[in-house]
Amino acid sequence: MAFWMMGLLKKLEDEISAWPDISVYPHRFGGREFLFGNADVGHMHEGGILDVLFPRSIHDALLADGLAEGHRWVPNSGGITFRVRSEDDLKHALWLMRLSYIRYALKTAADPRGLLEQETEELHLSPQFRSLLEKFVPKTANHSATKSLSAA
Repeated sequence: MAFWMMGLLKKLEDEISAWPDISVYPHRFGGREFLFGNADVGHMHEGGILDVLFPRSIHDALLADGLAEGHRWVPNSGGITFRVRSEDDLKHALWLMRLSYIRYALKTAADPRGLLEQETEELHLSPQFRSLLEKFVPKTANHSATKSLSAA
């Protein structure tokens, strides 16, 4: 693998691993996987291939907007594939991973509505993607969680 590609993947891993509640492990098919608790936020393979499993509604919106390809090995799974080949691709890969991450973070956030607003602004989410993430906001706030994700 080219040195510049290793640098991009290292940046990707460093950024994602700094998010609250994320742990990083070797992926069973090579590369690294990022977990929120036991949930697979996404994984990257050597060569810059990022795979992320999304709910069908988000998957379909990403494909319709040309923001990702269907999963290369399991196209009907709800998974997407994105290839990281440049700094711009790295930014988009981080956006995709953050979109996946938010689904899980909303379920445990002390202020899920505030988190959704913050992430909508920071990620420049379209009304469509904001609406798709809205369903992950718990009906009642998780008052036992006091962790803030603003450092992420």
